[in-house]
Amino acid sequence: MTALVVPLSDPEAGDAARFGPKAASAGRLRAAGLPVPDGFCIDARAYRYQLAALGLEAAARGVMSAAGPEARRHALALRLGLLERAVAPAVAEAVLPRWRALTAAGTAGVVRSSALVEDRFGSSFAGQFDSYLDLTGQDEFLTALRACWAALWSTRALRYMAGHGIDPAETAMGVLVQHLVAARVSGGGLSRTATGEMALSATWGLGAAIAQGEVVPDRIRLDRHLRVLDMETGRKAHRETCTHGLGRATRTVPRALVCAPCLGAGEIAALGRLLLGAEAVIGGPVEIEWALDATGFKLLQARPLVVAEPAVPDEIWLRHPRLGGHPAGIGWGTGRAVVIGCECELPRVGPGDILVTRVAGPALSPVLPLVAGVVTELGGSTSHLASLARERGVPMVLGVAEATRRIPDGALVAVDGVAGVVRWMG
Repeated sequence: MTALVVPLSDPEAGDAARFGPKAASAGRLRAAGLPVPDGFCIDARAYRYQLAALGLEAAARGVMSAAGPEARRHALALRLGLLERAVAPAVAEAVLPRWRALTAAGTAGVVRSSALVEDRFGSSFAGQFDSYLDLTGQDEFLTALRACWAALWSTRALRYMAGHGIDPAETAMGVLVQHLVAARVSGGGLSRTATGEMALSATWGLGAAIAQGEVVPDRIRLDRHLRVLDMETGRKAHRETCTHGLGRATRTVPRALVCAPCLGAGEIAALGRLLLGAEAVIGGPVEIEWALDATGFKLLQARPLVVAEPAVPDEIWLRHPRLGGHPAGIGWGTGRAVVIGCECELPRVGPGDILVTRVAGPALSPVLPLVAGVVTELGGSTSHLASLARERGVPMVLGVAEATRRIPDGALVAVDGVAGVVRWMG
């Protein structure tokens, strides 16, 4: 069973068919000399072995072949079985020595899902699976491993797969395990926007606040020669931090830092070079997640990036009120504004509407197939929701201050997802 686990530094780690594209890209980036945290990959065969050991293969096939309540019962049986029952001894014997070696010096670890169907053009699965940070104990690690396997059968993931014609019984879950980066600053980056520049986002602490659309990050645009074209400081009122083996904690950011820039000129240039390096490895435009700790920048993730052509707005819209924000980077859409303040109001959103809300969180992903556009008060161009919007061709503008107060409910709205501009009539 030792072949189920390989170090991230091993050339075998670049095999997406075994470890999933997320883990494989980390292996390829590390092999190219980019600063990727050390760790190891767990083959998707371990997931399949666990499924067989628990007698859940028939339930897996039944999720897509059955309908209604029966399909939901199968999915629930899979989630509960993978979450609650012990890891098969042969798998545990393969993974635990690697975990103990990774955390031997008292450092914390991270366990990330790496589904075989992730991070492909048309199905990025951004934000559909969780990562588990700041883990130290053996029991914590095994619990996180089981949770990654079970995540393939969550309602959110199943809905996403159904929308992309993917049978969950035909795929599997690899897992990536790495050292935790105790980040003082984190963010994302796009190596090419619709208008040809590079874009960076940054916030204080761990990157979860950006990924979940909970803050407005700094946004920096660079040209391909690493010259800064412009920088907008964000509104970063809180930050996620690690607590040395006790999980993540949310801290209030000192008032003086809320709107202060997170990065200096030299750090911006270094990130730009990192983006170009990742693009060379991936072989095209790329979206990255990064973290900055006491030793420098670390590249956490890289996935292929969808780039669209900018739209030309009808002249009539240029006469109407506008608000600016962070563009998701794709599309132009018009529709009726539906302003909501809570997830419980999402049923109000219908086909062709423009959703206007506060947080750009993953809870909004089910309405993306319906809407003509999305406007949020928080979030940035590298949030998970922005990635899903690009994938689906949905125009989105994030970080639009006071959008829910200033855009009238029911007004006719135009969303320019490339320019980052929202306009409305009425």
